[in-house]
Amino acid sequence: MAELPIRRESECIVSAVRDNSVTVVIGETGSGKTTQLSQILHDAGFTADGKCIAITQPRRVAAVSVARRVAHEMGVTLGEEVGYAIRFENRTSSRTFIKYLTDGCLLREFLVDIELSQYSVVILDEAHERTLNTDILLGLLKRLVALRKPELKLIVTSATLDGHKISKFFGGCPVVNIPGKLFPVEIMYSTEQPVSYVESAVETAIEIHAKEPPGDILVFMTGQEEIEKVIVKLEHRVQTLEEGSCMDALVLPLHASLPPEFQARVFAPAPSNCRRIIVATNVAETSLTVDGVVYVIDPGFVKQRQYNPTTGMDALCVVQISRVQATQRAGRAGRTCPGKCYRLYSSSNFEQDFPAVTVPEIQRSSLAGALLHLKSLEIPNLDVLNFEYLDAPSVASLEDALRQLYLIDAITSKGDVTSLGKRMAGLPLEPSLARALIAAEDLGCLEDALVLAAMLSCDSVFYQAPKKEKKEQSAVHQDLPTGDGFGDHIQLLQIYEKWRRVDYDFEWCKEHGLQIRAMKFARDIRKQLSLIMQGKSDFRKRKDPAYKNLRKAFAEGFANRLAHRLPNHNGYRTLAQSSHLVQVHPSACKMEIDADGLLPEWILYHELLTTTRPYIKKICVIDGRWAQPTLVKLQDLDVISLSGRLPEESRTHLDESSETKPASAVTQPANKEAVDAARERYMARKKARTNPARLSAR
Repeated sequence: MAELPIRRESECIVSAVRDNSVTVVIGETGSGKTTQLSQILHDAGFTADGKCIAITQPRRVAAVSVARRVAHEMGVTLGEEVGYAIRFENRTSSRTFIKYLTDGCLLREFLVDIELSQYSVVILDEAHERTLNTDILLGLLKRLVALRKPELKLIVTSATLDGHKISKFFGGCPVVNIPGKLFPVEIMYSTEQPVSYVESAVETAIEIHAKEPPGDILVFMTGQEEIEKVIVKLEHRVQTLEEGSCMDALVLPLHASLPPEFQARVFAPAPSNCRRIIVATNVAETSLTVDGVVYVIDPGFVKQRQYNPTTGMDALCVVQISRVQATQRAGRAGRTCPGKCYRLYSSSNFEQDFPAVTVPEIQRSSLAGALLHLKSLEIPNLDVLNFEYLDAPSVASLEDALRQLYLIDAITSKGDVTSLGKRMAGLPLEPSLARALIAAEDLGCLEDALVLAAMLSCDSVFYQAPKKEKKEQSAVHQDLPTGDGFGDHIQLLQIYEKWRRVDYDFEWCKEHGLQIRAMKFARDIRKQLSLIMQGKSDFRKRKDPAYKNLRKAFAEGFANRLAHRLPNHNGYRTLAQSSHLVQVHPSACKMEIDADGLLPEWILYHELLTTTRPYIKKICVIDGRWAQPTLVKLQDLDVISLSGRLPEESRTHLDESSETKPASAVTQPANKEAVDAARERYMARKKARTNPARLSAR
């Protein structure tokens, strides 16, 4: 394999890291920063004395595949010297000196060891994606490197991030630029906007395959459903080509939900006289590099989840990518020879309509989980309002998160984290699911709750058949448990229990239209959650008529997601600071109706989303009496008090931070006295750890 560009800058990088607490590395696509930087630092001695290098990734699939690649390059065992940690899976050992992990996993490690003492270097990779967890880590690590200076080194790496913005955030740290493109890439624009970018992508791929020289094709799509549709169309079109007119084609999917064995096929070399056509989500933009790609087809769209804190609604929208993302996609070509990028949009459309950068996730996501983590750390002089954000979230987002946490007992009316909240933060689940598990433990139905939490944490367990197979799919699903009229939660539990009774038979899953991978993942999650709950799941099922205790536990956990049916109408109104009229999604499990054809009066929901109209999904019937504590809390709710500040102080700060400002404007300089005091406490703890004999003698 040719030497990657980052290797030519090894001395410069090592020197910058040794001399500075924070270093920004900007490496263009294909520079090798994700796989080589950790190895360069290991070779330079940064893993001496049993220390470890942590490299965060925004996606699970990237953490796993890159760790596997690095272990192979170094000739070591995956899970030993080089390992990875993702939610519900940890393949590391006491011998691990290079550890790839998701940004969410590193955030949870702060709860166990606020000083991250096992690490000599933390690398925040793919920072340009601006995930919520990465943005929170930027603020936390800014404090930590000041505390552990000069022991801990932080490196922020990116393909296209504004290095000067990050440098300014960290007080003017150095920026190292790594050239990346090995060969030029020719950009070709469409003369007009296609009616269907799916059809246009298929046509373009077939034309390339029939007329262009050898080289793999990478086609970007917005999601798994689109990918499967494109693959079917491509395979059909390839079969209609005249035999012998062109080489063979192997069409492969690539997305985050793909099983590892299928991911491996994407990274394996193509058979002789065969061109690979890889249809991928934006996971292939920067997180994963596929060698051999010469042609890229970019429709210019991505699927993005957008949360509205005012309504509490999620919307999964197909939106235009940013110009930065378009540059990333083009950069996937040209790694092994000159490449071409076919943009299915005009140059004027690109220049005038595409946003310059992607909106940070912190400005379009629910912040409940992130705020719970911050509050649970109990760092002196830190609260969620004066935290150093690279880009500040909106006032509405902060207020919404505080309200959610208060309704599920994670914080007090004064904004202090509760003991319950700390336990919730330690579980690898969203706050509501974590709260439901703890309630189930108290109500004696933990085993059922573990199963349900696992089923709700994985992708849909139901196989999503193409439209032409919908009737057959419905017939297959009719043989599944019905939930006894209590809704989706109970149906999911019953499905898992039935699968367990047939000894986890995968054929049974196939026969009943269930996704084998999702069911297997749910089983693994249930096992991990059981271990995390310290073995308190005794597997002795207690009698729970009508699943009353389980439904009550989830009503406590989802106290921020309850809904009340309208009189004489099957619409529901959500219980929130600003309630909304919603309907049960057509995909929901059938619930019991009364003599007048009305649905249950009270329900909880797992998802609130907007498609053609506001819908609630994954429903569970509850007793109206269980909603009373929530109604009382809503009456007395004071968001200013929840922030933990005085009304005038809080409102002034919120008003100031609500505007979108550059990093220099939204970050507050760290209080020098507080940092110095914290550093003194850290050095005292370190001295105590390194001199135990002297301490005991005194």
